[in-house]
Amino acid sequence: MSPHTQIDLTPFNTLALPGRAAHYLKVTDPARLAAVPPGERRFVLGGGSNLVLTGDFPGLLLHMAIAGKRLLREDDEAFYIEAGAGENWHDFVQWTLAQGWPGLENLSLIPGTVGAAPVQNIGAYGLEVGEHLDSVTAWDFEKQAMFTLDREACRFAYRDSLFKQRGWHLDGRIAIVAAVFRLPKAWQPNIGYADLRQELAARGIAEPDASDIADAVIAVRQRKLPDPALTPNAGSFFHNPVVDRQTADALKAQHPALPCYAQPDGRVKLAAGWLIEQAGWKGKALGPVGMYEKQALVLVNRGGATGADVQRTMAAVQAAVREKFAIELSPEPVFL
Repeated sequence: MSPHTQIDLTPFNTLALPGRAAHYLKVTDPARLAAVPPGERRFVLGGGSNLVLTGDFPGLLLHMAIAGKRLLREDDEAFYIEAGAGENWHDFVQWTLAQGWPGLENLSLIPGTVGAAPVQNIGAYGLEVGEHLDSVTAWDFEKQAMFTLDREACRFAYRDSLFKQRGWHLDGRIAIVAAVFRLPKAWQPNIGYADLRQELAARGIAEPDASDIADAVIAVRQRKLPDPALTPNAGSFFHNPVVDRQTADALKAQHPALPCYAQPDGRVKLAAGWLIEQAGWKGKALGPVGMYEKQALVLVNRGGATGADVQRTMAAVQAAVREKFAIELSPEPVFL
């Protein structure tokens, strides 16, 4: 195994930010991880769609490109589908639907890889990946061994998981190599989101199947979100803030149009995009970085931006929302 040196990372992050890795290794086989030299700082990269590159990376960047997908097993209740960490997420979702295994359709067109999906606990249109994840297999660099975690051990929460905690994936201690998804045979459509229902209604579909829902999700996302290949971006840039009921009620009284979503724990999720738009940042830019004109939650690189430009715009948006609503926004992407 011979890592490449001084590799330009601009093509490996969807915000197209500049930076170089001191060492770079594309991992297509889990067995190669055992040969990674100890001691050097590591970062495990998937599709680069949830990454803000702040400059050069002085360590070893491991680009996970492990392919493969298969029906691992099935029982009376569910299909269990295994996929390599390097599989493109959207392509994997489309493949499961083509095989007749519904369940992931609401997560169509989310950029990134299968291996990165559990880290962020990606979610959209009323579904989070953790709801259908059965287990994750990963390599532990310290113990020099593979291990498997079941769904409960992954500690999934809103855009969060065990893997984002200190000493896990983001610190380069482990590398996810594969994931298994449990897709129930007793499928039920998940069309609770208004945008999704409206799209299905516009198509004249009253009783959608999983492919109908996937097509509707794709259409809505394509209308609202920019293509990273044309307009570099990292998708939704800020978490939707979750506040206590008292705070939500006070804000709703002052701003009746504020979208609020009750959570199982009694708290309330607020729409960050609406907050950003009301703070005057929809379509507004600071230098080469701004918030997308069709969706205020998406931060875009309008050309030639650096990580410092992204951080400057992020701070300005946070300050504007803080001043208007007394709400703190936190970013979704990882900063490297």
